[in-house]
Amino acid sequence: MRYFLHIILACVALFGSAQVKTGLEVLKEQDFALLKGKRVGLITNPTGVDNNLVSTIDILYNADGVNLVALYAPEHGVRGNALGGENISQTKDARTGLKVYSLYGKTYKPTAEMLRDIDIMVYDIQDIGCRSYTFISTMGKAMEACAENGVKFVVLDRPNPLGGEKVEGPLVESGYKSFVSQYPIPYVYGLTAGELALLLNGEGMLRNGIKVDLEIVPMQGWERDMLWEETGLPWVLTSPHIPQPITAIFYPASGIIGELNTISIGVGYTLPFQAFLATWIDAIKLCDHLNALQLPGWTFRPIYAKPYYGADQGKSAQGVQPYITDYSKANLSLLQFYVVEAIEKLFPTHNPIRNAKESRLNMFDKVCGSSKIRKTFLDSGCKVSSIEEMWTAPAEEFRQRRKPYLLY
Repeated sequence: MRYFLHIILACVALFGSAQVKTGLEVLKEQDFALLKGKRVGLITNPTGVDNNLVSTIDILYNADGVNLVALYAPEHGVRGNALGGENISQTKDARTGLKVYSLYGKTYKPTAEMLRDIDIMVYDIQDIGCRSYTFISTMGKAMEACAENGVKFVVLDRPNPLGGEKVEGPLVESGYKSFVSQYPIPYVYGLTAGELALLLNGEGMLRNGIKVDLEIVPMQGWERDMLWEETGLPWVLTSPHIPQPITAIFYPASGIIGELNTISIGVGYTLPFQAFLATWIDAIKLCDHLNALQLPGWTFRPIYAKPYYGADQGKSAQGVQPYITDYSKANLSLLQFYVVEAIEKLFPTHNPIRNAKESRLNMFDKVCGSSKIRKTFLDSGCKVSSIEEMWTAPAEEFRQRRKPYLLY
């Protein structure tokens, strides 16, 4: 059933007991022994919940013997009340009254002052396994700060919604480091947050090669080939445009092209990251062309929509909706380049890369981790074959490099 994801992953497993225990559940079973007698800081957001959807904030705040003294807010805030890209200010948590320090505003890294009153920092956020999602940058920056200030760092581990076997894309090159490409890892990196923390620490990827006193509270019952519907865990949207587990899977399939703002990827409609739409596309032609390619693990249908906001707001647009037929064979992140290749052939005056503004091309390159991908692709007349080796070889090398840090 795993291979027909467009329906299955949209159904959240809320019934019956979860077969996977997150790091938070394991910490609870251990009666919070790791935290007792310590002044605790917590980096989290609405995805930090137990199997009954109770917030990690409230659990630690009310746990006997745990002294939770401060919260640290990534993008979107600890309670999810900030929009994507919106700066977060220092405030107090309405429920607990705890001070909330912003890690997405004036600073992206905790200052010494922010860490002065804590002995141990806990990180509990559900990630989506894609390098350009900012939470892993927050984690890494916090690890650096804790190392510099003698604070222990603990990761409560959670599943990777893409599974632990997909690894795709190039590494970040020198000069293209940003908060959406903070570390030299593939675009789809195939690690849990805990495993990634071990790798960043062990491979000297933190600033100046500094290492933090790191401990992972691993999950129980998670296996690398699991997708979300197999975990039995409830899904909490990881950001406003990732409302369901299926959206997390499609994020790396369209998010790079979405940075250009020249074509809709379903954000602003009811299918964020799950469509390619424009007023100038002929849906039938594009759909037939893409299906004729017989891309492993993919099929397409024509779609007609009128976006509610964003690109082509209020206009009649059309295009394709991709479906995954075999997850094990589908290359997620190269899909968007096949779509551009098809557009170059069918609607050449509307090439979304050639028509993008310079500022958006810069963002495109940052997300890719290099300008070489874009330049090689365009120079070839937008042939995916021209970048395929650049996309796949670094990922295969990374598979070997990550092996010492795998927990599952």
